[in-house]
Amino acid sequence: MLRNFQDVLANAASYGRVKISVAVAQDKDVLQSLKLAHDAGLIEPILVGDAAVIRPLLAKTGLPADTVVVDEPDINKAALAAVSLVHNGMAGVVMKGQVNTSDFLKAVLNAGVGLRTGRLLSHLGVFEVPGEPRLIFHSDGGMNIAPSLAEKKDILVNAMQMLHSLGIARPNVAVLTANEQVNPKMPATMDAKALTDMCTAGELPAGIVEGPIALDVAISPDAARHKGIVSRISGQVDLFLMPNIETGNAMGKTLIYYAGAKMAGVVLGATRPIVLTSRAETPEGKLYSIALACLAAGRGKSSETPGQKQ
Repeated sequence: MLRNFQDVLANAASYGRVKISVAVAQDKDVLQSLKLAHDAGLIEPILVGDAAVIRPLLAKTGLPADTVVVDEPDINKAALAAVSLVHNGMAGVVMKGQVNTSDFLKAVLNAGVGLRTGRLLSHLGVFEVPGEPRLIFHSDGGMNIAPSLAEKKDILVNAMQMLHSLGIARPNVAVLTANEQVNPKMPATMDAKALTDMCTAGELPAGIVEGPIALDVAISPDAARHKGIVSRISGQVDLFLMPNIETGNAMGKTLIYYAGAKMAGVVLGATRPIVLTSRAETPEGKLYSIALACLAAGRGKSSETPGQKQ
């Protein structure tokens, strides 16, 4: 069980350094977070971008002078080159630098050298909440606005597979809605029931999926008892699946600003985890996001047989 981000850092470091390619790396804030990750024993960075700008920043941020720099001043070409390093097995994680998110994701989804899996890309938020005994996972509060049932299935598969790669073999999943009644007037409840049925039918990764379920029941066994609801996951939820981006966004910010939670996040649905953080994110938050991606990449690499592509 991952209790906090210090557990994530320690577990990730135990797998050795992961090569991380950074798209358009001439960004001081990103390089500072890479310095923290390098000092923690997590990464060996490959910096793709304008070498004339990147190299002076190495000394300012304290990254080793011999850090690999791939010179490509063109932003779109640099993004594609960074992604292709992962596609070709020369790096295990890709990170967005000083490039627009849409241009970066175009490179990730490039038909030739991208990281397509056929599934929707989605965001996984990870929270260390004071008083909680373990990390809490939310999806999707950052990318998909109003996902359809098919898209929710992709989001759920992405998140559950990521939790597996983090060592949570059978995650407890709450498909959040306003209440526990299936109601055609509330499409989210219909989707939740369908996803629960998919889990029962073995169409999802290993775990327990319950829905529709309201937040109070998901969090509190007392609330479940008061409502007369029998739940296998109440009070033990690992992953909260959001009905829409507004719910996920508001819930995440509530935890941060009211409960003092720490947050990290990764983008899923590609062949490897993607680090895509906000420019407003703190270096500490960026470090935790890098650590999550490295832990998933390290566990994935250790499970491959010698003949498999890394």
